[in-house]
Amino acid sequence: MEAAQKFAVLKAAGRYWAVGAVHGEAGRLQNLHHKLAGKLRDGDKLVYLGNFIGRGEAVIETIDELLRFRRDFLARPRSHIKDFVMLRGGQEEIWQKLQQIHLAMDPSAVLEWMLREGVAPTIAAYGGRAEEGASAIREGTMALNRWTSGLRQAVHDHDGHTPLMSSLRRAAYSDDGGLLFVHAGLDPTRPIDGQADSFWWRSSGFDAIDAPYGTFRRIVRGYDRRHAGVKINPFTATVDGGCGFGGSLVAACFDTVGNMVDLIEA
Repeated sequence: MEAAQKFAVLKAAGRYWAVGAVHGEAGRLQNLHHKLAGKLRDGDKLVYLGNFIGRGEAVIETIDELLRFRRDFLARPRSHIKDFVMLRGGQEEIWQKLQQIHLAMDPSAVLEWMLREGVAPTIAAYGGRAEEGASAIREGTMALNRWTSGLRQAVHDHDGHTPLMSSLRRAAYSDDGGLLFVHAGLDPTRPIDGQADSFWWRSSGFDAIDAPYGTFRRIVRGYDRRHAGVKINPFTATVDGGCGFGGSLVAACFDTVGNMVDLIEA
């Protein structure tokens, strides 16, 4: 995969809005979008930091709302398609890997882990049942292929859902190297193109980052497994309000040097 497909590059001008994990709470997302629409300025960028799906029940409605707001955002005068970015979160990574579960060494154990991580509502939203997946695993590879093919077709049957999932980026950064946007964390000892799955699963230690990562003045993430709320540290920021776990959905606005200048909760 080319770097341009992995990472989104944002023009270092205007402001950057970063939206935390949604977890299928479409009502909160709609409310947040309503508030955000009145605050957007010319030149603003919008970055969703992953975990749109999973956990919550309104997965289809969440994706539809993201597609709707993208249309509205890009219809604004002087708006550019590169100003609207969506990152792949842990839930989206799990969903993609579920489509390839027939390749796993132990698909039963993998499915059990995915269910513990909250994939069941997404399976149900697209017309499947986890029990059917477990049964297909016992029947063998052909049955499992039929089950995952059915899920893929169900996603395809919802207008815009497959292209949206295919457009997700691993991370985003400003073209001056000042701000970096990630899902859950990273390994500060490795370069950005050598993170592998650290963007999704290396959540611990993020708050302990006490020096710039490369040229980046601030790293912004949207999901914290501890659900400890919004946090602004000298070199990092967490904008996870706990949506999907009884908390709020958060969007934070940063200026070009990484200062948080506004905050919305829904």
